[in-house]
Amino acid sequence: MIKIYGIKTCGSVRKAIAFMNEHNIEFEFVDFKTTKVEKSKIKELATKAPLDVLLNTKGTKYKTLQLKELNLNESGKLQWLTDENMLFKRPVIEFDSKLIVGYDEKLYLDIFTH
Repeated sequence: MIKIYGIKTCGSVRKAIAFMNEHNIEFEFVDFKTTKVEKSKIKELATKAPLDVLLNTKGTKYKTLQLKELNLNESGKLQWLTDENMLFKRPVIEFDSKLIVGYDEKLYLDIFTH
């Protein structure tokens, strides 16, 4: 089963959901605003994509929390992603043993329609 993690108001997440719907691909949506992703799950996701890819360093939340100044190590990044799921780059799409972070229509076509 494909899982899409994100928030409904994010443009990239909306594009990913629209893509799945247009191609009749079933998925489960996990909303960061209503569902807390636990540390064990984040550690699992981090085995499929580096924390530097998962952590959205360009987002408002990252800037508001002034995390750049903290010069976070891997455990610090993991802890912040656990404490504040809104720091994830979106969407995060989990399927099989793989993970895609962000919206990329060409990549989605290659992976999900072949």
